Amino acid sequence: MSATSALPWAAAPTAKSGAIALYARWSPELDGKIAAAQQRLREAVMQHDVGLLQSSSLGVEDMVVTDLIHRAGLRIDVATLDTGKLHPETLALLPRIQVRYGLEVQVFQPVAGAVIAFVQREGEDAMRRSIALRKACCGLRKLEPLGRMLAGRSAWITGLRREQSGARAEVAFDADDATPDNPGRRKLSPIADWTWAELWAYVERFDVPTNPLHDQFMPSIGCAPCTRAIAVGEDFRAGRWWWEDSSKECGLHAQS
Repeated sequence: MSATSALPWAAAPTAKSGAIALYARWSPELDGKIAAAQQRLREAVMQHDVGLLQSSSLGVEDMVVTDLIHRAGLRIDVATLDTGKLHPETLALLPRIQVRYGLEVQVFQPVAGAVIAFVQREGEDAMRRSIALRKACCGLRKLEPLGRMLAGRSAWITGLRREQSGARAEVAFDADDATPDNPGRRKLSPIADWTWAELWAYVERFDVPTNPLHDQFMPSIGCAPCTRAIAVGEDFRAGRWWWEDSSKECGLHAQS
């Protein structure tokens, strides 16, 4: 059994339904964590001004970050990647965000011609044939549009948390994310120290919009062909690229 198997996202169903009923637990530390996360966001605005962006996967972590930004009264652009393979439930969050926060999320999509050529050459299920092909698909659908999203940005905000996986256990609140084109860029993760239970307690307290697929035992949601529900005892990211026995990362946060 892995070290993360006993964590609350792997809890068995109860008489109540939904992720909030299963996971939400308001900890004594959460009020302080909320205040600290919002202070990090305020400092980010002061340091980066118009160069700042929240990159949202539209998962529960990023929805909480968007809510924190809104409650702090901050003006920060929010953007997401539409890979062309997302669940309809994920895309349905875009109009909900606009109604709730008065915020239009910027949507970045892959280059259509490059995706069409890849599918014609390798097939719709190429990602399941090899890790190299899966990474090539992620590169076309995620990494290339992310590069356009972050062009000219001095910092970007993520919903990464240390509890999510071993690969993310050392996620910093503020990390160097320099590239040859942008040597000073920073990567900010204001809720890095939050637990899964605290995340859902915040969702419950502030009625944060979330993807209904989280209620179907999908704690980590990506492209539809590459995401499944997890079973009791499985790791948080076991439902991502479940046919692979490798690190559950696509490259967006490979250095985190």
